[in-house]
Amino acid sequence: MELGLHLPVFTYPDGTPALARDLGRIAEAAEDAGLTKLSVMDHVWQIGVMGPPELDMLEAYTTLGFLAARTKRIKLMAWVTGVVYREPGLLAKIVSTLDVLSEGRAWLGIGAAWNEHESRGLGLPFPPTAERFERLEEALQIYLQMCSEDESPYHGKHYQLERTLNVPQPLQRPHPPILIGGGGERKTLRLVAKYAQACNLFPSPELEHKLDVLRQHCADVGRDYDEIEKTVMMNLDVGADGENVDAFLDQLSELAKLGIQHVHGRVMDVETIRPLEILGERVVPAAASL
Repeated sequence: MELGLHLPVFTYPDGTPALARDLGRIAEAAEDAGLTKLSVMDHVWQIGVMGPPELDMLEAYTTLGFLAARTKRIKLMAWVTGVVYREPGLLAKIVSTLDVLSEGRAWLGIGAAWNEHESRGLGLPFPPTAERFERLEEALQIYLQMCSEDESPYHGKHYQLERTLNVPQPLQRPHPPILIGGGGERKTLRLVAKYAQACNLFPSPELEHKLDVLRQHCADVGRDYDEIEKTVMMNLDVGADGENVDAFLDQLSELAKLGIQHVHGRVMDVETIRPLEILGERVVPAAASL
């Protein structure tokens, strides 16, 4: 099992003037600890479960470009991009650019979007749910086409592209991997089975059932279930001095029994760096054997 760091909060004790320095230190420490993925949210305002909207929030892909320059090995992604926040041709170009400039470390994390409040606030499109899912599938098709040598037009219900030219192509072939966020059983997990290299679920009592639903969707579309990386989003809580390490490893062991391969999440007080050091010293090596 692998672990990854999610950065949903950018309000640190030293404030905005030190934010770039803090982020750089955190990214370097996460990589040194052996974490394999580093992500930020794709939001423009802070979300309610993390705090009021007035708290600091950085634009996702600008931040990922900065983090690419501060790291060498860790994979980089937005966890996850709201499909309606960027036109899909531009999104494919953005992820391809990140992949080239990070020397092959980009992922596309994508979902149907949910935060109507911030969308209305900044004038971003937010169509009804059914349409957002239609746009999500078209965006995935456009992304895959633009990561290929096929420059032909794309004519969908919602998107019309006259020429899907994308130069330079991403370094990862056939394309930077796709993670689709969400556990919706009828639409989201079907899209995972059809297009993605990873899913994003939560450690709820329904987790085993969600995996069974994904397995059935894979059978329905002729996809090998084992090709898809099973990921869970949860806090990586080792405690300030490592007092929670044993309990956390027990959680990871139970998730591994269900087939979870990557656990990704927030680390409290990450700016102090010490929790990342504890993860690297005591958790990452043990998790690798699960």
